[in-house]
This record gives sequence, C-alpha cells and structure tokens, in this order.
Amino acid sequence: MTLIDTAEIYGDGATETLLGEALSGVRDQVFLVSKVYPQNAGRGRIERACEASLRRLQTDRLDLYLLHWRGSVPLAETVEGMEALIAAGKIRRWGVSNLDRADIDELFSAGGDRCATDQILYNVTERGAEFDLLPQLAKRNIPAMAYSPVGQGRLPNSAALSAIGRRHDATPFQVALAWVLRDPMVIVIPRRRPRST
Repeated sequence: MTLIDTAEIYGDGATETLLGEALSGVRDQVFLVSKVYPQNAGRGRIERACEASLRRLQTDRLDLYLLHWRGSVPLAETVEGMEALIAAGKIRRWGVSNLDRADIDELFSAGGDRCATDQILYNVTERGAEFDLLPQLAKRNIPAMAYSPVGQGRLPNSAALSAIGRRHDATPFQVALAWVLRDPMVIVIPRRRPRST
C-alpha cells in the first residue's frame, strides 16, 4: 500500500501526527493525501491549515490536498488557495471530497479546471454516483477516489456476491473490491476500521 489518506479532522490532527512519525525515513515511498476542513478552505486559512498538516506529518509537501466537503467558503476562494499552495510547492495537486455533480459544475465555473479528483463514497451498495457524478468526472478526465470500496464497515450478506465468488474462487469482499476496480477512472482507497469488540 503506497497511498496514505488522512485529514486534519481525523483525531483532531492526532492521526497526522502519528503518520508523521510512522513515515519517518520512508516519506518518498508513499503518495500522501490530506484534507482540509471546509471552514479552513478560505483565503489565508487554507495556507495555515496546510502548514499545520505539513508540520504534523513531518513533511514539506503533500502529493494531494483535498477540500474535505462543501462548506460556506466560495469555491473560487478555495481554488485560489489551492493554486497558491501549488505555486509555493506545499502541495503537488489538489482535489475535492464528497462533492456532487452540481458542486463539480460550480467548481469548474470557478476556475477549478486543475482539480485532480473527487473522493466519494462508492461501492456495490452506494452506486448513486454512477448516474450523474461519475459520467461528469469522466467527461472532464477526472478520476474518482472511492473510499469504503467494500462498504461502510461491513459487506452486506449478499447471495449474488457469494455466488460470483464461488465461480471465481474468491471471497465476497474480493468480488466487491474487484467490482469497484473494474472502472479505470476509479482509484480505490481501502478503509480500515477497528473491529468492534
């Protein structure tokens, strides 16, 4: 696994701090993604939020920086901040997370044509994006990053997934993951949740 996805919200920054320690000496071997709170995505605040994430992650740059979800800050202001971070060498690319088709249309109207991705919930049980968002992203040659590609913590008990798995000597989880991976415009981010006791 070489893509690591985090955010300033995870553990209120503690996850970034732990990752910074874990990545010591191997930072250049991973593709590092973090996300900014919507309220921190405005002029001036996005720079401070990014710098705080960089400090916690003990790195000088992010490979990808995402707006975590849509907030009240105008998208044009967020685009301006992201582009300034690229110019300063603090991020290599920027994108969004949890934006729908209308938001993506507005983002492009606001100058967001360098948006690298939209990170979305997408799996065999969450397929709404197929009807409007994924075609819109594909038209613009923007890959989607699917988080929770096998479901939100537990795969539904599905006879169809089990039957397909038996035919291919695979588990239902492998079938669900392969289903998401079938689309070359979808990047999969496995989600790890602690097991409940």
